Amino acid sequence: MNTQSGHGLWATEKSPDIDNLKIEVAARDAGQPGPGQVTVEIKAAGVNPSDVKAALGFMPHAVWPRVPGRDFAGVVCGGPKKLLGTEVWGGGGELGITQDGTHAKYLTLPAAAVTAKPANLSFEEAGSIGVPFITAFEGLQRAGGVQPWDNVLVCGANGKVGQAAIQLATLAGARVFGVEYKPMDYHGHSNGDIEMLDSSSQDVAAVIREKTGGHGADIVFNTVGNPYFEIANNVMAGKGRQIFISTFEFTVPFNIFNFFRLQHQFIGLNTLEMDSVYCAAIFKKLSPLFETGRLKPFPINPATVHGLGDAAKAYAAVNNSSPDRVVLKP
Repeated sequence: MNTQSGHGLWATEKSPDIDNLKIEVAARDAGQPGPGQVTVEIKAAGVNPSDVKAALGFMPHAVWPRVPGRDFAGVVCGGPKKLLGTEVWGGGGELGITQDGTHAKYLTLPAAAVTAKPANLSFEEAGSIGVPFITAFEGLQRAGGVQPWDNVLVCGANGKVGQAAIQLATLAGARVFGVEYKPMDYHGHSNGDIEMLDSSSQDVAAVIREKTGGHGADIVFNTVGNPYFEIANNVMAGKGRQIFISTFEFTVPFNIFNFFRLQHQFIGLNTLEMDSVYCAAIFKKLSPLFETGRLKPFPINPATVHGLGDAAKAYAAVNNSSPDRVVLKP
């Protein structure tokens, strides 16, 4: 029987104010995995904006109290003998939301929810890949996949989902444009050239149409939502697809005539509906791409790697839009 014990975070009550967020560090047993389950000793777990929003009470379906955290990398320490000692990674939309999550020393979940970690990735790198790359991969797949002849526009290019989408789109050989709200270079890795645009001083749709001979964008990955909705609609090619994962406002003006006349598609993606078993299948597809270096993990800044005792600092950094990936190490 597994009687190991460790610590985990405990979100105890909702607070809309990050400065008053109630997070406790409590001792917890590793527990005994049931049939078809494994227990993972967490070595690193990324902190995502959705983790912070859930802890602040901005996700109505999140249960209270519970351990936050969606992504992880660690070592199997309980369950089937053949899996013991295996270095794994994973994540899921139910973790940290409707059941205890990854910001803890131990996590028990279905054996089908863990995948062998790419050996060339550190635990910190692997533990911070999940939500951004799962979101980008699934969004592009639901949009029909990226082809070498596609023009792709990523709105919010320097966000972590934006960077993941750019890696995947350039890996497919597409021509990729990125847009931000002010002049800036692209800060992430890519497998090809990125043409960055500034929505504060440029007519983004007009520039892309000019650069693509009037064609426009076949896929728009809109990681921000309504601030780029009009730009995205104006730049979409015939049969173009726009992917949504977030927004600041819930309603936008919408030209139905252009929508059906140009045969556009809008794709809404809610990764909270993708559980850890579903996500494991995506991790398996991503693994060889990271193993061969065709995809790159996010750089890890030691200054943004925190122990559980500094969780409040880690959550505040994410809430304040840290440009670095924030990681917890139990």
